[in-house]
Amino acid sequence: QVQLVESGGGLVQPGGSLRLSCTVSGSIYSIYAMGWYRQAPGKERELVATITSGGSTNYADYVDGRFTISRDNAQNTMYLQMNSLKPEDTAVYYCNADPWSRSRLGRDDSYWGQGTQVTVSS
Repeated sequence: QVQLVESGGGLVQPGGSLRLSCTVSGSIYSIYAMGWYRQAPGKERELVATITSGGSTNYADYVDGRFTISRDNAQNTMYLQMNSLKPEDTAVYYCNADPWSRSRLGRDDSYWGQGTQVTVSS
């Protein structure tokens, strides 16, 4: 059983930075695809970025070069470095993982963390 634990959220001013972490219980080597999703109040959950075990990444268009997803297999951890944060980035950010396929990310039957709140406000 895979468990995901996010950390690193908080309150930051517009233009600031945060780094989110997602620690995997068990071995991250057994997980092919991982990603970050977010959900703002009153909105549906949306993709932020994904990464495969081989390091292939993709990002939502609105990221526009501001965020970087990475994974450190030795530390069993995935990261999301967020720079130039905007108020519209305010949301609960969720770590997501699937052992077999990137196309399965975002599904309810993939693995999810409990979420970490990111608030961008002056």
